Parts: sequence; structure tokens; C-alpha cells
Amino acid sequence: MNKKILCVDDDPNILQGYKRSLRKQYDLHLATGPEEGLQMIKTKGPFAVIVSDYAMPSMNGVDFLIEAKKLAPDTVRMMLTGFANMDNAIKAINEGSIFRFLTKPCAPETLARSLDDGIEQYRLILAEKELLEQTLFGSVRVLSQVLSLVNPAAFSSTSRIKFYMKHLSHELGLTNIWRFELAAMLCELGSITLPSETLAKISSGQELSPNEQEIYDAHPALAAELLQKIPRLGTISKMIQLQRTPCTKHQDPKDRNLPQNIALLGGFMLHVCLDFDLLSGQKMKIPNVIKLMRTRIGMYHPAILDAMATVERVERKMVLKNMKIQDVQVFMLADKEIKTKGGLLLMAKGQEVTKPTLDRLHSFYRTAGIAEPVRMQVPM
Repeated sequence: MNKKILCVDDDPNILQGYKRSLRKQYDLHLATGPEEGLQMIKTKGPFAVIVSDYAMPSMNGVDFLIEAKKLAPDTVRMMLTGFANMDNAIKAINEGSIFRFLTKPCAPETLARSLDDGIEQYRLILAEKELLEQTLFGSVRVLSQVLSLVNPAAFSSTSRIKFYMKHLSHELGLTNIWRFELAAMLCELGSITLPSETLAKISSGQELSPNEQEIYDAHPALAAELLQKIPRLGTISKMIQLQRTPCTKHQDPKDRNLPQNIALLGGFMLHVCLDFDLLSGQKMKIPNVIKLMRTRIGMYHPAILDAMATVERVERKMVLKNMKIQDVQVFMLADKEIKTKGGLLLMAKGQEVTKPTLDRLHSFYRTAGIAEPVRMQVPM
């Protein structure tokens, strides 16, 4: 178990006091002032617990813990100060997200108990993170891959939407990116109810009939209804439910601040990603896609749209190649539909090759036959 503790104070005598009373029980690290503390988080972390003084000359303890949270969001934060008042405590709890607010002088045994509680809290945070990011993420990945085999047309865009959501998350400085990736992997779940002809019309930019439009508009709510029954996917479900919601329905279009509600933020991000992907698939260049989307006043969050405009810097470079099925590899993209000789759709245009997809291609090639060559986009 990680028992690394970082104590931050501008008074060297207090730091030495920590050292005398705690060094035998914990892996103790000392920082004289907030600047040194932030540097140690970057170079010697991760720490299970950070203990900070409040009154420090260049940066108070609350501001320090806010910055520490940005660098190490999983680390448990505590404040130990002789300048305790209600305002400081409220600000520390609300803004610094502290686990304990202790006052000086603090008995060594009291501090040790708090540190032990902090270490246990850190262990629980990591266990929860592992459950969400590995177990749950892995399960959703399998589900997404299975659905892409069952209905390639509906799930052909999943890998691209996931790529765009990850890009937006980094550009916007978001944490816990796994939530937005999960939403991307599941956002087309409701599309399994759409006829293949409707999906083809959507991908090619054709106008839908009133009945088709009604069914298409309902698919996010259907996906959300299915997902909300699964534990821990409530926020993801809400993101998907909101993925076609215009920005103006929830926020002034002139307000560039990101919504604090994670579900609403994820919905806004999905809206941009899905429409960007749809327009890009119609052979429009990225600057032209963004320009067109900017004309749709009030439809998209302006800061998110600006972040999407930078995707050209990181867009994967691909080269077109005609090849035999035996030469197709994972991470390639189908540039044209791949069907059996009998007409069964195996891969939709733009769908990424995964290991299950590749196994399926080989299986149908040996049994039903696939016309060669197939045209693939190959990562450079």
C-alpha cells in the first residue's frame, strides 16, 4: 500500500516536528512552501496524502491544494493550520476538496489517525478507479465490439467518436476522461433500432422522411433508458440522452464557461463530435466542417467547438491501399463497405478493424467468400 505522505509548510521547524513524530510510520516527504510542494508532486508522486499549512507567504493552503488537486486528483488532501476560522474551513472543503481540516497544535496520535484514514481513503479511491477504468471500461469495450459485429453500420463511427472525445477532453483540460470515452463507445447504442436504409441516408447526408426523422431523434433516449439500468452508468446514460440537445436549451450561447454538470458537458461534447464526424464523412475538409458548424448559431457550445477545430493537429494520417483480406490488420479503417459474396455486410465504411472484426473477416472469407481486393485506410 502507498504510504507516501507529503507535508507542506513554510516553517522548517514545523516540518522537522513532522519528521520526528511521523517518519517511522510513514514514507514521509517534506516541502518548504507551496512551490516546492507542487514540484515534489510532479517529480516524486504519487502521494497517498498531502498535508498543507494554510498561512504561507506566496500561496495560501487552499490555493495550494486546488493546484495539487489538478496535478494529482486521486491524492487525499488535508489542512493543518493555526489560522482556523469558519470561512477558511468552508473554502478549503469546497474548493480544495480536503478530507480533513485540523488545527494546530495537533496531537501526534490525532494526526496519525487522520493520516491512516487518509491512506485508507486513497486505497478506496484507487480501488474505485480500477473498477471503473478497467473492469467497467473493459466490459463496455467488449459490448461495443460485439454490437459492431452484429450491426456494423450502426457502430462504424464508434472508434472515431471515441478519438474525438478523447481529444476534446485533453484540449479542455478535463479529468476522469474515461467517462467521456465510455459515452463515445455507447452513444450509438440506440441506433440498433434504425433500418440499414435509414443509416445509409444519414451517413450520406440525405434528407430523412418525417417517420425516419422521428425514429432517429428517439435513439439517444432509447440508449439512455437501456444504460440507466446498469450500476455506475447513470452519468454516462445522461450524457447520451443529451447528445442531440442544442446548447441554447441549457446555456446562453455567449457564455464560454463549460457547464459544471458533467452529464451536460458530456452531452455537449458528444453533439459536437457526432455532427463533426457526420460532416467529415461527406468529404468536407476539417476547416470547412468547423466553419459550417459555426453558422449553426446556438447549436454547439463555443468553447467545445473551438477545441474541436484543433483536431487537425492530431488527426491520424492515413493512406489508401487495396489489399487482400489476409493483409488486413487491426487499427485499419474500411474505406468501402466489406460484404460477403452473398451481400452480408461485415464492415461499414469508416469502421475500424478490431481483433473480433478481423477474426470475423477471416472466418467469412473461408466460408462465404469476400470479393478482393478490399480498400482500407492504413495508418501511416
